[in-house]
Amino acid sequence: MLSEANGSIAGAGALLTILRDGQARTRAELVQLTGLARSTLGQRLDVLLSQQWIVPTEEAISSGGRPAVAFTFNRAARIVLAADLGATHARVAITDLGTEVLAERADEVPIDRGPVETLTWLQHIFEDMLAETGHTPEEICGIGVGLPGPVEHSSGRPVNPPIMPGWDGFPVPEWLGERFGAPVLVDNDVNIMALGEHWAARPEADHLIFVKIGTGIGCGIISDRHLHRGAQGAAGDIGHIQVVSASDTVCRCGNLGCLEAVASGAAMSARLSSSGVEASDSRDVVRLVRSGNTQAVQLIRQAGREVGDVLASIVNFFNPSVIVVGGDIAEAGEQILAGLREVIYSRSLPLATQHLTITASELGDRAGVIGAAVMVIEHVLAPGTVDQSVTRA
Repeated sequence: MLSEANGSIAGAGALLTILRDGQARTRAELVQLTGLARSTLGQRLDVLLSQQWIVPTEEAISSGGRPAVAFTFNRAARIVLAADLGATHARVAITDLGTEVLAERADEVPIDRGPVETLTWLQHIFEDMLAETGHTPEEICGIGVGLPGPVEHSSGRPVNPPIMPGWDGFPVPEWLGERFGAPVLVDNDVNIMALGEHWAARPEADHLIFVKIGTGIGCGIISDRHLHRGAQGAAGDIGHIQVVSASDTVCRCGNLGCLEAVASGAAMSARLSSSGVEASDSRDVVRLVRSGNTQAVQLIRQAGREVGDVLASIVNFFNPSVIVVGGDIAEAGEQILAGLREVIYSRSLPLATQHLTITASELGDRAGVIGAAVMVIEHVLAPGTVDQSVTRA
């Protein structure tokens, strides 16, 4: 039950959490559900109404007597700006508080051109989309950004990102926050993809691994329905686990034998190019696979086996119920999944794979922006955060 505080609005955030499931509830239902006194409940409903976090439903609920007004979560109360910045391309969106996409853009944006140029581009895109949708900066409750490299979760700053020259330690949250006057949350791009896929496509999964295979390789970990970042935010960086088949291959991180050095889209496109096949990036690899290029098919099947070899150890260690594969290379479909399944099911313990599902992402390219929005929404609508905002108001 929610604790009562005489005359206090503390606890409004917990009440909002109840109403966020989308079900309309009357005062009487909420009193029964929470155990609050009607006066205390009324105070908390009033403050949530004043901040537009909830709204009365259009139709009153009748149980035979006088119709009772019901209240429901207002998904349109605020908007979220979300960006998934990859190594070579970016996707940007505006969503409501239920992650419904109100506007969306995608473009080729190389991350290696540096933070100021990239974030200035992002600022202008956000401003254009706000104008396009008729929204104002005052309606923004937060901004979520995914970056293709290690991010220190507490500060939101990239830390020695291998493919992001000039980004190390750059204050992304402060830079964007000063321009939009809203809180900014930054995370690794695979983490936000895991959040998005879990939220929108696999909410029933308690333990999920999201693997991105694109220019690089990484994974996001959902444990007990929460994103697991580790102590500093580096959890899931499987791209730099050493694999036997690549023991003498130099990775762009400077180490030898990293998974990313042999199984990423960048590694496969480089190998195809060196053999005279035109391929400059992950998407070219997928295009060649779809056109039936034998060499590309063999490479991508082997890449699946290499990634599967690393994931087999993770399956034994973590025992997920679902492995979701995303990123550009996932567009190759069964060609990449077949190699993954072949090794994971043969190298993992039978108990760990008994009910394991290995599948391609349902959200595809949209997983990152949905996850970035989820990251912001869960932060802004956390009970403690809501209590602070209504107290200040």
